[in-house]
Amino acid sequence: MNLQAVRSIYYFEMARFFRTFLQSFISPVISTSLYFVVFGTAIGSRIDQVEGVSYGAFIVPGLIMLTVMTQGISNASFGIYFPKFIGTIYEQLSAPVNFLEIVLGYAGAAATKALFIGLVILGTSAFFVDLSIQHPLAMAGFLILTCISFALFGFIIGIWAKNFEQLQLIPLLIVTPLVFLGGSFYSISMLPPIWQTITLFNPVVYLISGFRWAFFGTADVPVGLSLLAIAGFCALCMAVVWVIFRTGWRLRS
Repeated sequence: MNLQAVRSIYYFEMARFFRTFLQSFISPVISTSLYFVVFGTAIGSRIDQVEGVSYGAFIVPGLIMLTVMTQGISNASFGIYFPKFIGTIYEQLSAPVNFLEIVLGYAGAAATKALFIGLVILGTSAFFVDLSIQHPLAMAGFLILTCISFALFGFIIGIWAKNFEQLQLIPLLIVTPLVFLGGSFYSISMLPPIWQTITLFNPVVYLISGFRWAFFGTADVPVGLSLLAIAGFCALCMAVVWVIFRTGWRLRS
C-alpha cells in the first residue's frame, strides 16, 4: 500500500478543515446549545423522563448521530466532488495509486472530521445535562463505525453528483428526515403499535438505538441488530465504492 499517497490526500483534506477551524468548532457548539434550549428546556419541561432517563440526556445520542451522519456525508461528498469539478481527479486516477488508497485518504479525513465534531457535541452536552456512559467502548465503536460508514456514503454521493445542488439532495431530503423519524428525540415505544412497526423499517433506528444503549443501557431494538446494521451498511458502501472504481462510473466520463 502507498501510505505516502494516503497521507498526502488525508493531510490535504484535514488542512482544509483546519483553515475553517473556528467555524467548524463554533457551529456545532451553537447548534447543540440551540437544540438543548428548544428540546431540552421547552419539551423537557413537559416530558420529565423517557425510559428512566431525563429527557435532556435522552436526546444526546440522537443529536450526536444526527450531526455525525450529516457531517460525514457533507465532508466526504465535497472532498471527492471538488477534484471532479476542477478536473484534478484524473491526475489521481492516472497516478500509481489504487482505489483503496484514494478512499482511505478522502473518507478517512471525512470520518475524522465527523468524529471530532461528534466529540465536541458530547463535550458541549455535558454543560447542559448530567451524562453518564455505561458502555464507553461500545459507544466509541458505534461512533467510529458510523463516522466511517457515512463518510463512505458521502464519498459515493460525491461521485454520483453532477452539480453542487445534488451534493445536498440526499442529506437534506433523505438522511435528515430519517434521523428525525428514527427515534433521535423520542423512544419508538412512545408511538402507537402500527407506527412502531413502520418505524422499524427505518434503518437509522438501529444505529441510534445501539448508540443510545451504549449511554444508558436501554434500546428500542436488540443491540446485536444495531451492530449488524451499521457493520452491514459499512460493508455495502465499501462494495459500492469498489464497483465504482472498477467500472469507472461517473469518474471517466
